[in-house]
Amino acid sequence: MGNIREQTLVLIKPDAIQRGLIGNVIGRFEMKGLKVAGIKMMSLDEAILREHYAHIADKPFFPGVSSFMRSSPVVAICLEGLDVVNAVRLLCGITKAREADAGTIRGDLAMSVACNVVHASDTVENAQAEVKRFFNPDDLFNYDKSEYMHVYVEDERS
Repeated sequence: MGNIREQTLVLIKPDAIQRGLIGNVIGRFEMKGLKVAGIKMMSLDEAILREHYAHIADKPFFPGVSSFMRSSPVVAICLEGLDVVNAVRLLCGITKAREADAGTIRGDLAMSVACNVVHASDTVENAQAEVKRFFNPDDLFNYDKSEYMHVYVEDERS
């Protein structure tokens, strides 16, 4: 049985902010039945980007990624739900947006690899680290989501 309180991080990227897609993106997650445990708009600095993108920080294309991610604020969202990391990855679609399936966020809203609307944690372990990177404990809310009785069957909620 999965954990209904599993958390993941989504960043709504600068391209989506500039295109006015914040509500559309958040709406996709809410329609799925996921719980918003935390949300905030923020500007990213070089230090947090180097930490967040440590796996590419030494690549020649990192300065372009960093510049893009600093070009506008982002919206950081902590989502919660059963197998939420995998559910969010499916909703987002593949990184190369022009090849992402129709019906996914990237497949419907983007054409680029970098300007692909959202970042989403790729594993449960990375999600835990990323949520901590972008949210303080006081930024996250633990509340009963009344619609869960219509999203999960009883044994999934316990």
